[in-house]
Amino acid sequence: MTYKTQGVCSSQITFDIIDNKVYNLKFTGGCNGNTQGVAALVEGMDVNEVIKRTEGIRCGFRPTSCPDQLAQALKQAISQ
Repeated sequence: MTYKTQGVCSSQITFDIIDNKVYNLKFTGGCNGNTQGVAALVEGMDVNEVIKRTEGIRCGFRPTSCPDQLAQALKQAISQ
């Protein structure tokens, strides 16, 4: 799936969901080290657990963050 982000430095997130687990997560743009770290940490993790851990995280004064955008992307993916 490809998700266009909103309100963050990264422009999109791509990932696969296989057997309700997250794989091949990649952020385009954003803080490279942080987004690579998030991708490595959630690889193979249950979708609902990733949503639970990342939803609502803010980046400075922004109302969202790259991890929060990941949660939104996953929620959209599982609702389809």
